[in-house]
Amino acid sequence: MATMVTEVYGGVDTHGKTHHAAALDSVGRLLGDREFPATRTGYLQLITWLSAFGAIARVGVEGTGSYGAGLATALREQQISIVEVDRPDRRARRRQGKSDPLDAAAAARATLSGDATGTPKTRAGSVEAIRVLRVARRGAVKARTAAFNQLHGLLVSSPHELREALSALSRTALVHRCAAFRVNEGTPFDPTVATKTALRAVARRVRVLTDEIQSADRQLQKLVERTAPRTTALLGVGVEIAGQLLITAGDNPERLRSEAAFAHLCAAAPIPASSGRTDRHRLNRGGDRAANAALHMAVVTRLRYHEATRAYMSRRTAEGLSKKDIMRCLKRYLAREVYAAVLADSAAADAS
Repeated sequence: MATMVTEVYGGVDTHGKTHHAAALDSVGRLLGDREFPATRTGYLQLITWLSAFGAIARVGVEGTGSYGAGLATALREQQISIVEVDRPDRRARRRQGKSDPLDAAAAARATLSGDATGTPKTRAGSVEAIRVLRVARRGAVKARTAAFNQLHGLLVSSPHELREALSALSRTALVHRCAAFRVNEGTPFDPTVATKTALRAVARRVRVLTDEIQSADRQLQKLVERTAPRTTALLGVGVEIAGQLLITAGDNPERLRSEAAFAHLCAAAPIPASSGRTDRHRLNRGGDRAANAALHMAVVTRLRYHEATRAYMSRRTAEGLSKKDIMRCLKRYLAREVYAAVLADSAAADAS
């Protein structure tokens, strides 16, 4: 029989097939722990189990962007407050050990104490659509690069008559020529025939992947421009960069407390590294490195085409700052601009 208390704080250690939940009361006493299947029915069972101890105040979930995404959606549908919980650090695990019940209890304690405060992304809007399309596109780009490398490797080691006929062609012409090869598949033991067969197969793979990438680009351009017109209007922020920054902010960018929090999330908030007479900041290696790379490329574009940005670079260089430090300042400034634009785009979408 569950002991009824005033408030219950939950913690969930998520996995692919099962989730392990723990419940604490408001003073940190463990009320119980239990494993549930990672299914829609299991999510509802978990919520019912927590509710049996009392009113659910808050639930901390590990991995709301991966294994815990389904549970986070179910909790949100039940109007239950959710926080994102980081996995226990290695020092704590060395001291306390590692198991699903321990991890679930640690998540619940982080939720109760306020150490876990991050609001998970909702993953139920156009930004989530952008994310999944970009995942597919990125995989296709990597596969096409690998196919191009295979094509080059086959050509380098091919019989001399093939190598001499194809080595001077551009990449596009090479793919077109190889994809059009006609070979007699009845003689696969001949090296020339076998090489032609391999070149044709890889070239046709490149064509398929190129079509897939172009299709994804068309869909992403329409989706990103419709979702974030103010963000894509920023100088240096095109569809590719805007797509990444939107993914970092999520479908609910209002979850971020301030533009400083967004800059920190993008790894664009410089960290003090001063000592003695040295007054400087260093690179923040935390945050989303893909978002940081997107900001970097936008700044590079501004340095090439934006007079005010070039003037800023000249002025800070004269003050003795290194180029790396100036780039970090510019990325921090751009993060402020992007944050305001993303919030405006989100508010406009909610109003429409």
